[in-house]
Amino acid sequence: MTEKPRGSALSRRAVLGWSGAGLAVGAAVGGGVAALVHEGSGGSEDASVIPFHGRHQAGVATAVQDRLHFAAFDVKTQDRSELVRVLKEWTRAAERMTAGGLVGEGAYGGVPEAPPDDTGEALGLHASRLTLTIGFGPSLFDQRFGLADRRPDALVDLPKFSGDNLDPARSGGDLCVQACADDPQVAVHAVRNLARIGFGTVAVRWSQLGFGKTSSTTPDAHTPRNLFGFKDGTRNVSGTDTASLDRHVWAAERDGTGWMAGGSYLVARRIRMNIETWDRTSLQEQEDIFGRDKREGAPVGKAREHDEPFLKAMKPDSHVRLSHPDSNHGASILRRGYSFTDGTDGLGRLDAGLFFLAYQRDPRTGFIPVQRNLARSDALNEYIQHVGSALFAVPPGVRDTDDWWGRALFT
Repeated sequence: MTEKPRGSALSRRAVLGWSGAGLAVGAAVGGGVAALVHEGSGGSEDASVIPFHGRHQAGVATAVQDRLHFAAFDVKTQDRSELVRVLKEWTRAAERMTAGGLVGEGAYGGVPEAPPDDTGEALGLHASRLTLTIGFGPSLFDQRFGLADRRPDALVDLPKFSGDNLDPARSGGDLCVQACADDPQVAVHAVRNLARIGFGTVAVRWSQLGFGKTSSTTPDAHTPRNLFGFKDGTRNVSGTDTASLDRHVWAAERDGTGWMAGGSYLVARRIRMNIETWDRTSLQEQEDIFGRDKREGAPVGKAREHDEPFLKAMKPDSHVRLSHPDSNHGASILRRGYSFTDGTDGLGRLDAGLFFLAYQRDPRTGFIPVQRNLARSDALNEYIQHVGSALFAVPPGVRDTDDWWGRALFT
């Protein structure tokens, strides 16, 4: 990401005055998207740039990137106009960063006595297929901002599932931002700068770094492996299958919430894996638990990972059998999960696992029935535990430089 050239020694911030977060809302508007791309690392033909504008937000059906920085935020103000201001500034900053540019006036060369608009750790880096995706949690639709009657019916409070051991400090949130990129520093830079812009109005409630994508939205690619060494979710919704996306992922006008048309619903679950116990389990038992062979990832009795599974050939409590759409009245979700390792738990065991991200048209017919089925009898439950949880309404995409994240909700 490169710094833009300066037309004069006087920073635009000094002319326009300071915003609450040090970013002029209009910084990206005057020159339009072409200017944003020009200031980036590779121009409009840079393969590392994923378009920010569109009917849907990028980062849902987009081919899954290698790294993740996910953050949930609490809104600290009760001033609706202040929250809207931050959402507008976040949108302008997201436009710049996903195009390979820096925030506002950049990381250097501005007013020496003031903090720079950009933190600078992405200087010289490409966009790295960065996508930024925002969501609104159920708690945002309380009485603070006059949104109570605009809460979608599908934005339910997730039920408590058998075996859950949820940490409130790692659950919930008024807002979320999912930053995915092929360079971890680019993803971290993006969330850091949004948090900086929102300082005083929003605050990070919890966050999660992820590596080693565990899902693929490109059906011709091999499914990545999780930390148990297995492929899972090979029947993921394809990011290029528009019919399946419309049926299972994108919310529609006829669903009853007009401002969500073209959006989706995101379930985020932090799943702790008992690595040490799993590593002492026999190979045969591991394969029986998943319903796949470990070498190829093929379902029981099949040769290739994408072969159609014969569910009755698997044990009744195998993970594949219980999570398959045929076992859940056709329920399908789009997975974008990542592995994580966060040190140890103080007892010499790795704090590691899966940060599960699933998009769907309606969690009441997507994640909830599938998870109920799994929580009830999945053999994998002996080796995992859900310790964090959140649900967010992910609005439709930002159409152009006059649009902003959540405009349809707030107007």
